[in-house]
Amino acid sequence: MKTLLKSEQEALIKELLTNFFNKNESWKNLDDNLEPLVELIRLIRPQKPKKVLTVDLRDIIFFLNENNDCRAQFSIYLKTILKDRKFNKILADAGILQDVDFIFEVKKRVIAKFLPNQPQKHTLEFVLNQVFYLSNDFIWIDKIPLEQLKELYDVLEFGSFYENTESKSVFSELTIAAFLISQRISGRALETEVIKMVPEYDDFESPFSALENELLQIGSEIIKSEKHYFTSDNLSYAQLLVLHKHCEDFIDKAFLNSSKYGISLRVNQNLLKIRQQLVRLKFIISLFIVDNEIDKKNNAIALSLKLIKINCFKNNIRKFIAESTQLISYEITQHAAKTGEKYITETRTEYFKMFRNALGGGFIVGFLCVIKVLLSKVDTSIFGHAFLYSMNYSFGFIAIYILGYTLATKQPAMTASALIKALEVGVAKKGKKTEKYSAFAILFARVFRSQFIAFVGNVIMAFPISLLGIWMIDYTFDYNIAAVKWKTLITDLSPVDSLAIFHAAIAGVFLFLSGIISGSISNRDKHNQVYYRITEHPLLKKRIGKIKTIKLAQWYEHKWAGFISNFWFGIFMGSTASIGLFLGLNLDVRHITFASGNLALALYGANYQVTDSMLIWGILGIGIIGLVNFMVSFSLSLGLAFRSRAIPFTELRFIAASILNHFKFSPLSFFFPIENQIKSEVVQGFLKVEEK
Repeated sequence: MKTLLKSEQEALIKELLTNFFNKNESWKNLDDNLEPLVELIRLIRPQKPKKVLTVDLRDIIFFLNENNDCRAQFSIYLKTILKDRKFNKILADAGILQDVDFIFEVKKRVIAKFLPNQPQKHTLEFVLNQVFYLSNDFIWIDKIPLEQLKELYDVLEFGSFYENTESKSVFSELTIAAFLISQRISGRALETEVIKMVPEYDDFESPFSALENELLQIGSEIIKSEKHYFTSDNLSYAQLLVLHKHCEDFIDKAFLNSSKYGISLRVNQNLLKIRQQLVRLKFIISLFIVDNEIDKKNNAIALSLKLIKINCFKNNIRKFIAESTQLISYEITQHAAKTGEKYITETRTEYFKMFRNALGGGFIVGFLCVIKVLLSKVDTSIFGHAFLYSMNYSFGFIAIYILGYTLATKQPAMTASALIKALEVGVAKKGKKTEKYSAFAILFARVFRSQFIAFVGNVIMAFPISLLGIWMIDYTFDYNIAAVKWKTLITDLSPVDSLAIFHAAIAGVFLFLSGIISGSISNRDKHNQVYYRITEHPLLKKRIGKIKTIKLAQWYEHKWAGFISNFWFGIFMGSTASIGLFLGLNLDVRHITFASGNLALALYGANYQVTDSMLIWGILGIGIIGLVNFMVSFSLSLGLAFRSRAIPFTELRFIAASILNHFKFSPLSFFFPIENQIKSEVVQGFLKVEEK
């Protein structure tokens, strides 16, 4: 922001202040009139706060120093506006989760963005809402130099609220807010779901109850004291900080234990709320510490800035969603990472095993393509077809999963999270960045070649199986099931004659969502101890025996999440086109393996009489569809993994460069397992550290 009070801005502010104080007979006539203050802030407020480096108030301070009458009247006006304003509610509530229901909290904040809550006029929150009504106001306020704020504080003659008898209400508001927060923390921390996350504390007294009791004792001492503060070497204060640290350790341990016990969104919100309240309580406690005279002024300014900040950010939706979902997304991607490791091939044995599994997946998909064409001939409604297609996809995907086969592009959602480990472990080892990115590039090459061979296996098996299936039906019943639909089947593969790329991207999104579903179910079951509950189920142990019950529990633990995610993936794939028809939108899905099978059906349906352009674009379309499937699902999963681990997206620039360098050095490693042993050891070193 340019220097204030120069040329037009100086004239405007001078006129505002002069008119305000001189044209009114008495400042008392302006009781509760916030308009002059609102107008003054409007003139000071930069148009683009984020681009401003410093907000300079020196000229305003100079003006007030040069105009003593204006300064005195302005000081009285501000003190009158702020006198006896209640602020314990905003200090205890603003910027802290008000409800552990995630959807309700988001809805409430969205509504407040357009229709802000208006508190009672006797509260300080009302003044802040009226004066600093923009959510980014604190951005430019925070850029005012602290020395200038101190000088303005002195110029306006704001006395210390530690000795000022008229400011005793400040202590009342601070202590009320502190007691209120401590009681809320203590009650919420004793809830069963929270305690379950930290079994290590079962045999110890709750640190939150001890903190509450200690705070009540110290608070009563401060209120009775003439000084209304104590020094940092006070033993009671030291004890309070120790107890506060124990509470923070409790919450940190609970979040850490989420990897063992899983975590629900409700528990996550509870823990997040307690953490926010602990941070706020620590700030309030710091206001009771005065080691020298300057601390009194600093504390008053800190309190003022804090109140403005939390009021500006109290309805921040982006930060709320980021904080609320980060741990949940971490647990989901952590499950995906563990699952995804088996889809990354390293040796030739693993590579060709992936190929054989992909052949199995293509075998099943070949039949699914034929069955879908048959189902399209069923005389039913749009949603009837949606149901039939969905069941065809779902049961087929479940069969592929149960039999241990591979469906190309189903793995990127899992492998992306496994790749992130290379970056995480690199940070843990505090190694060189080049080594960290090199490990990532090598792992990416393995992922890519694993998908490549999965593509090959699926495509070269789905094509002949679909061709065999349609031929057998024609041979047996003398009926070519694709005779009418062949042109649609082959045209839908062309990226120039249809929306094949867009439809392939939709399938990529569904592949990503299926990974999310798998991780969320695994996290939920872990948190609800489903495996343990099945193992110890008395009726199951009695009916089928303890050994079979354990086997059932193990099957559930290792297979159920994948079972459900494949079922829902089938629902997504089978119902998209029907929903598109219902909405009048050109929505559909394209998957590389099904594209291969559909090409076979189209060729047979046309009696192999297709144009060269149709055939060429159909073949090219299969490859393009597969690439888009992979890119979309992998990119979304990689983005989620980055966010869940708080890794900045700026890392992508270095990652891309490292992948490109590795491709230049060893392009064949992206398609075949030819890496040398040294590079393999680099990656294994990273993964071993992660396991420890």
